[in-house]
Amino acid sequence: MTPVLVASDLDRTLIYSEAALGLADSTSPLLCVETYRDRPLSYMTHTAAGLLAGVARTAVFVPTTTRTREQYERVRLPGPAPRFAVCANGGQLLVDGEPDAGWHAAVRRRLAAECATLAEVRTRLLRTADPAWLLKERVAEDLFAYLVVERGQLPDAWVADLAEWAAPRGWTVSLQGRKLYAVPEPLTKSAAVAEVARRTGAARVLAAGDSLLDADLLLAADRAWRPGHGELADLDWTAPHVTALAARGVTAGEEIARAFAAACT
Repeated sequence: MTPVLVASDLDRTLIYSEAALGLADSTSPLLCVETYRDRPLSYMTHTAAGLLAGVARTAVFVPTTTRTREQYERVRLPGPAPRFAVCANGGQLLVDGEPDAGWHAAVRRRLAAECATLAEVRTRLLRTADPAWLLKERVAEDLFAYLVVERGQLPDAWVADLAEWAAPRGWTVSLQGRKLYAVPEPLTKSAAVAEVARRTGAARVLAAGDSLLDADLLLAADRAWRPGHGELADLDWTAPHVTALAARGVTAGEEIARAFAAACT
């Protein structure tokens, strides 16, 4: 039987920090799926965990995240360990927990040929960011950069100006919670997921995500879902094969897991 491939973003799609939970509509108890330095960081409902474990047993489940490999490895999802995972927004393809060196090298060649350098983008970020709202600046896998900001003090005009500057240089800007990402346009989740589909022979791809960095993944899927929160919801973004859920927070994560489970049967 031809396998179904299920590719899902993690943060604010399947798993939620305490700040992002939005528990008002949730009745299911929570399961902690990530700790860091002995502190619980991320959760999903027990119902979602059971559903996702079933999906992981019946389909090719591919966690698909902008997290670095180190950040991804802190997460303990229910069910069997995924054979494939996409990290660094498509810059790293993990196979049985190990980076695929050939994939990573090919990604780097494409970025070098098509985009401004990471150094140029970082210089712009640090030169124009205001210390009044900038908390941290980080580089992920030497592929892209992100800022941790005081969201309430971050000027919309600054974000718009950065996006306008970045676009002709082959970079995109995405604001997710307190993190502002600057990512090369060719660095996509969809490309890495397409490679997994090729290797596994999957003829049907299901996907979910909440941010602009997930849009390409959702568009490339046969069926997809987005929650009622996040960048895509704020923009009222959708497509004919994308279901825009009304649910927000951890309840949306449960609905997405339920949709995956139903579509895999």
